[in-house]
Amino acid sequence: MTQQTSVKAIAIFDIDGVVRDVSGSYRRAIADTVEYFTTQAYRPTPLDIDQLKSEGVWNNDWEASQELIYRYFETQEQSREQLQLDYTAIVAFFQSRYRGPDPNNFTGYICNEPLLLQPSYLEQLTQAGIAWGFFSGATRASANYVLEKRLGLQSPVLIAMEDAPGKPDPTGLFATVRELENGIEERLAIVYVGDTVADMYTVEKARSLDSTRTWLGIGVLPPHVQETAARSDAYSETLIAAGAAVVLRNVQELTPRQIQELLTSSHH
Repeated sequence: MTQQTSVKAIAIFDIDGVVRDVSGSYRRAIADTVEYFTTQAYRPTPLDIDQLKSEGVWNNDWEASQELIYRYFETQEQSREQLQLDYTAIVAFFQSRYRGPDPNNFTGYICNEPLLLQPSYLEQLTQAGIAWGFFSGATRASANYVLEKRLGLQSPVLIAMEDAPGKPDPTGLFATVRELENGIEERLAIVYVGDTVADMYTVEKARSLDSTRTWLGIGVLPPHVQETAARSDAYSETLIAAGAAVVLRNVQELTPRQIQELLTSSHH
């Protein structure tokens, strides 16, 4: 492709909380799952879920659900050994809420996720010589549902849950870069856009493993934290402490010009 020769930088996007609002879907499914497996004793609030996620290792929402169930029972003086939770049952219940009962025909919460970017935004990036793709801890089916079915993208570059270890392991980020860099000789700058501490840690780890290029972590505030200024500010501070170069309210604020300016200022 002739277009490839003019690529100036690479932008890679997380999906949940960046491309789609998952507060009423993934996060609601976490709360449902924890409530179900604690026999209605405990339903985590959005803040409870954010606090767990701020530890930087709970990117997988099935594991996050299991961890919240364990932590609830620990407050009830029950040990993990005693409980012996059935992880596959947790995953199955979660999926029945998130996707719906039929894995081939989604009817669950996934169907109502508000989109946070328009295809025209990605088109702007392409025109400015910025290659783009997606690296997400979501399953491939769920990620493709939003990218191909809802946004109408034609087989975009995507590294999903099945393709790489979970964040903050940067293996998947490197894999996305390789696909996007296909045939380009120079070491392009990489911008990774995410809404969690794990996303920012992933960039830090990538930088520590490959310092021959510029790595920028861009934070985005997921919609559910923007309800109050205090929540927004606290969440921003958490992302900046985890390494975000800047924190935006919506992914589309990351214009080609903004990318250029961030890259220029990071080359001190």
